[in-house]
Amino acid sequence: MPIRGGVVLDLSHMNKILKISLEDRLAIVQPGVVYADLEKALEPHGFFFPPDPASGKVCTLGGNVATNAGGVRGAKYGTTRDYVLALQVVLPDGRIMRTGSKAMKSVSGYDLTRLFVGSEGTLGVVTEITLKINPKPTASSTAVATFDDLEDAGHAVSEIMHCGIIPSVLEILGRETLIAINQNTDLNLPEVDAMLLAETDGYTKEETEYQLEKVIDVFRKNNAKDIKKASTASESEELWKARKSAYAVLARIKTHFVLEDVTVPMGKVAEMLKGIQEIARRHDLQIATFGHAGDGNLHPQILYDGYDPDQVKRMEAASSDLFKLAIDLGGTLTGEHGIGLSKASFMGLEHDGVAMDLMRSIKKLLDPNNILNPGKMALEQ
Repeated sequence: MPIRGGVVLDLSHMNKILKISLEDRLAIVQPGVVYADLEKALEPHGFFFPPDPASGKVCTLGGNVATNAGGVRGAKYGTTRDYVLALQVVLPDGRIMRTGSKAMKSVSGYDLTRLFVGSEGTLGVVTEITLKINPKPTASSTAVATFDDLEDAGHAVSEIMHCGIIPSVLEILGRETLIAINQNTDLNLPEVDAMLLAETDGYTKEETEYQLEKVIDVFRKNNAKDIKKASTASESEELWKARKSAYAVLARIKTHFVLEDVTVPMGKVAEMLKGIQEIARRHDLQIATFGHAGDGNLHPQILYDGYDPDQVKRMEAASSDLFKLAIDLGGTLTGEHGIGLSKASFMGLEHDGVAMDLMRSIKKLLDPNNILNPGKMALEQ
């Protein structure tokens, strides 16, 4: 979003997969390659690129790098940053730079690759990306559990993540989200305080079932009201329907919505969920929460009427309270959506003055004329 005009650099035609090397476990791509197209190219080889953003059918890998995109598999597999081995970047003065290497390990010099991943287009234009790819698990097991108490669900999340296995997926749907889905679909979900969706993956069914049983034991220990386990692929798809429908359903309820992206330590998930409910009551707004509980990344969706100035004002106050709560709990303003303009004024909540000065110095060093994404991330003094 330009705040004072500008030129848009459209890299969508730089859409070639330049190389797939299974022996080196890497793929070299241009920034306009769509995530789903890379997945399609890797599928016949039994490999995949793990971050799996929800917008995978349309998002480009250059955009994934710019925002350090994540997704539902983040708890086990991490985010884009964990898979970028090397970059080719055009700097604001026109120089072309290569960072990183094709090796799986490198500690040579400053980690410039990671500096550019998640920089939201403020430091340079990425024109080539070398990505680490993984062998794709061939088996998975899925279960859903419901909880009458948010605290029980939150404790289940944190206990699962230190019980000796790491699920490939651990998603959460809050009460407001479940009610909204029921009002707009025929899924007839239980309207409980929280629903957790867990999935384990591996290379044999025995392996994934063993892992899932440990997750189910934790569900039971934390007072799960009901537990459903999929025994077939079609049953697994049924259990996924609620999570996959959440965003689309909520987007239809009010004229406007704001999808936030706060992330907290896993041990604070329950506290954050309860805090979101309190913020909704305080500002008399509907806030429906879903997200990636396995890495503490929650997506409170604030629903409001954008044509009502009073509701707009309350929405802005609620957003501010969400950010403050996340930071107070030791979390961050954003787990995967980025800062951009909308959260720029809150950067001081998370980063101290020294850190902000250093970030601004790096921006000024690389982009002295401030021509790349000006105004973003509070990088201008």
